[in-house]
Amino acid sequence: MKRAVSISLGSSKRNKAVEIDLLGERVSIERIGTDGDMEAAALKYKELDGQVDAFGVGGADLGLLVDDKWYPLHSVKPMVRYVLKTPIVDGTGLKSTLEARALPKIEKELGGYIKEKRAFITLGADRWGFTRTFSEAGWECVFGDLMFGLGIPIALHSTRSVKRMAALLMPIAGRLPFEWIYPTGEKQEKRDPKFTDYYNWATCIVGDCHYIKRHMPERLEGKIIVTNTTTPEDVELFRAAGVKYLVTATPVLEGRSFGTNMMEAALIAASGKGRKLTHQELEELIDLLKFEPQIQELS
Repeated sequence: MKRAVSISLGSSKRNKAVEIDLLGERVSIERIGTDGDMEAAALKYKELDGQVDAFGVGGADLGLLVDDKWYPLHSVKPMVRYVLKTPIVDGTGLKSTLEARALPKIEKELGGYIKEKRAFITLGADRWGFTRTFSEAGWECVFGDLMFGLGIPIALHSTRSVKRMAALLMPIAGRLPFEWIYPTGEKQEKRDPKFTDYYNWATCIVGDCHYIKRHMPERLEGKIIVTNTTTPEDVELFRAAGVKYLVTATPVLEGRSFGTNMMEAALIAASGKGRKLTHQELEELIDLLKFEPQIQELS
């Protein structure tokens, strides 16, 4: 059996392991949370390096791909310093493929429900597949990169401003301690409602599930959440808040959707290539496996 493991800075409460069939192979996929402890994650990578077929980097990114520009997150590098043999990915490859397929499905299946094409995208630089497709489809977009990433209450309103912001700030932000810009461990479970006007304004609230939850108001009546990774607890939280539809870019397996890092690692494991897959290879495998965004009606 092939084995893909995502080692995450996130809460261990979200740990999950399932076995799936991919490309004619039985693949064990497992998520191991380290509760924000980067050194514990590094040691777990060291322990499993060469023992598994592929690693995913969970709860963190090795960098951001904004359009065609790569911005490394230097503070994350120590976490993967012991990985010498096993291919390792943070899901960037799948973000640019699967997430770009979400909006066409939304417009096809929910077009009659959508009255105003307004999207609040929590971090446009981190979710370029969502950013590009919503913008190119003519949606009015607000990007919360400065709000969610740096705590600065200033909205961005175009992909051009997101790219300019990334070019100016990522060389600095990429060297900040990772926990300053992204919730890790128990912080992922805490909520601090902010930016309510933008949540209320939007038809679709789009982005990383932890960011969406971190500042969401108590009620999101009739909203559409578009994200990538959810647990049954996340689904119930959104349902209780009045969310109408939940759209996940990755497939739902045993009641939850795994992150793009986990699914990309699973594809590497199943392929047997022993290396990262190219964008073209990922596109071909997604088509072959008929991976597509999932839409759940919650209320």
